[in-house]
Amino acid sequence: MSDTNHQACKNPPGFDIDFDLLQDFETYLDPQYPESGQIPCHVLGFGEISTVFDFNVESMHGLAFKRMSIFSNEEELDRYITAYQEYNQLLEGEIGLGLPPHGHAILKNPSGRPIFYIIQGKLAAHGIGNNAIHLLNRQGVSTLIELVLGELLKLWEFNKQQPRYQVSLDGQISNWVINEFDPQDPQLDLGSTLSYIDTSTPVYMRDGVEQFDPELVIRTTPRLLAKIIRMFFLEDVMTRYYDPHKVTVDILANFHKEHRADLIPELVFTANSFFAEEGSELEIEPFEEKEINDYYREDAFIWSFLSSARRFDRFLYLNVFRREYPYILPGNVQR
Repeated sequence: MSDTNHQACKNPPGFDIDFDLLQDFETYLDPQYPESGQIPCHVLGFGEISTVFDFNVESMHGLAFKRMSIFSNEEELDRYITAYQEYNQLLEGEIGLGLPPHGHAILKNPSGRPIFYIIQGKLAAHGIGNNAIHLLNRQGVSTLIELVLGELLKLWEFNKQQPRYQVSLDGQISNWVINEFDPQDPQLDLGSTLSYIDTSTPVYMRDGVEQFDPELVIRTTPRLLAKIIRMFFLEDVMTRYYDPHKVTVDILANFHKEHRADLIPELVFTANSFFAEEGSELEIEPFEEKEINDYYREDAFIWSFLSSARRFDRFLYLNVFRREYPYILPGNVQR
């Protein structure tokens, strides 16, 4: 890698990454079989527009690498990076959320497509919310939801207190990590702290203008579906995470996906209590269990259909059109 490319990379504080090795990984990566390349890696998880890896290599130890291949050219990537960096500053510096140490790398795949890696200090897997809810007792999970809503309240209050920025985030439980969580003694109280790890979709407005280009996400879907999404769903998707009520419904509904639907009735009570007390100034309508369950059924159907459509689209790209398909798709997701 040239010195110029090295300047486009940033180490997370406290780490010194072998960016040449990361470029080698990208060069030999097969998006259909991401764990089969020359550089030993493990897929930690999938986002809607990214795949998260770690590497069994000393220079990469303690780091998670979120790969994003959604950019068609460097101009798109430059605009995204500007938004991504300001979004991180808003979350961490202005709102006061805890983020892991983070850096980034800008690489190219063999076809010349720009690839962006978000690099984060890897936090303990057992502390990630969707793992922790299977270790905590029922009261502990309710406390975790209170802590998450408390962090989100910082964001919602920030949005109300100043006119220039409106910031959103995806509050699902899998995007939060309990700091210093002991799986051998899984205790949690309201003095515990959380880190937020999903910063790859910088959906926020500056002076009333959305800073994230939704086309970056839409282009990962088949063309016909992309047109339907633009016509019927785009506005709802782009505004959903600015609405405290909808954000909370999404958090609670996700407990179906995490196989803890048994907790939803008491978590509805926890959320209602929170917005009746700490969050009362937001004047949020009370939640009902039926609302949570109905939302999940609709959401699960949409994402299951979209996942199948993407896999069929990949088949067409690779086997019919003989074209590059740059996105890494997850296998079947249990919803």
